[in-house]
Amino acid sequence: MTKRTVIALDAMGGDDAPDMIVAGAALARERYPDISYLFYGDEARVKPLLDRHAELRGCSELHHAPDVIGSAMKPSLALRQGRASSMRLAINAVAKGEAASVISAGNTGALMATAKFVLKTMPGIDRPAIATMLPTQTGECVMLDLGANLECDAENLVQFALMGAIFCRAVLGISQPSIGLLNIGAEELKGHDEVRTAAAILRERPIPGVFHGFVEGDDITAGTVDVVVTDGFSGNIALKTAEGTAKLMSHFLRQAFSSSLSAKLGYLLARGALHKLKLRADPRRYNGAMFLGLQGVCVKSHGGTDHVGFANAIGVAHDLVTHDFNARIRDELARHYGATEPVAPLALAEDAPISSDGDA
Repeated sequence: MTKRTVIALDAMGGDDAPDMIVAGAALARERYPDISYLFYGDEARVKPLLDRHAELRGCSELHHAPDVIGSAMKPSLALRQGRASSMRLAINAVAKGEAASVISAGNTGALMATAKFVLKTMPGIDRPAIATMLPTQTGECVMLDLGANLECDAENLVQFALMGAIFCRAVLGISQPSIGLLNIGAEELKGHDEVRTAAAILRERPIPGVFHGFVEGDDITAGTVDVVVTDGFSGNIALKTAEGTAKLMSHFLRQAFSSSLSAKLGYLLARGALHKLKLRADPRRYNGAMFLGLQGVCVKSHGGTDHVGFANAIGVAHDLVTHDFNARIRDELARHYGATEPVAPLALAEDAPISSDGDA
């Protein structure tokens, strides 16, 4: 018999929750029939939605959660007052071993702080980082951090590079991924002290890949490296800019093809190619970012996505669990720190400067 993959869902996180959450779970269930769900949310709102999806009845459990973490709630407040929230209870399910992973489209900062508090970080990791895959001219790349840590020191960036390389090896199957530090130029003297110091460490320290050096913003989509490493402030701006650019180009194309009769005829001729372009650049296809470095699988969905995007986030969690990603990252970190001095994890202050943005 196929082993069940149990996933805990924060049913109240996201702009269109719980409707989007339930519909996304139903869609993902079609793709991954071995999934079972633990829904955490307002029973009065979630149960009627579940009742509409016959395919979810036999593979889902609904647990009432009286509270919801709002998109504007500070992480420190979420930790103190969110013990009965849908987000906290879903994360608790992973800590208790009742679920293999948790997915939320809610407040990023609150999810980061709560997941770190409940699940803890792996040995040698100070802070978890949000990582996801992005389309490039050569295929796909892994980028982190995307908003969990606004300020990072050099060692944080080095740890992100290690985890990003391991993620790339596990998910993309690249045995020796190339790693680049996002900077304002490729020259060695450019950038903040933290970035230059991290580069010096990565040149000297054994890593599960090849350190390329500094990369710039246009190198991300060019596919210059397999792993792009940056702090959460710059990473989140880069991610949102890329998403906005994709929407802008889609808007321009619609305008261009509706501008005249000949343009409309041209659209009919190019419709097949444009459909392939749309699928390739669709942000929903890349929805689902993992908090790397936690002792448990935690996936962040974009708060503004629809059910298709949320289903893809569920797919990310499913793949990470079935490929035993956390065990692989622990093994790689153990090998790495076996040759270097391990870094003692930092304690999480409740007012630590963690992003309280509602999206990743």
